[in-house]
Amino acid sequence: MKLTVNGEAHEIATATLAELLATLDYEGNWLATAVNSDLVHAAERALFQLKDGDRIEILSPMQGG
Repeated sequence: MKLTVNGEAHEIATATLAELLATLDYEGNWLATAVNSDLVHAAERALFQLKDGDRIEILSPMQGG
């Protein structure tokens, strides 16, 4: 299926948001995720079904000063 992840097009064969994160090597419950501008909590990712054309944003905290 075709997805847009952080503004980049991807062809991915995963069914859930949790599978997508694992495929793209994103790990940790401290990540913030949104699908089509709707927040998806960490506890819901394993059951959240992705659809062709979804736009996913994956945000992680940055260090700096």
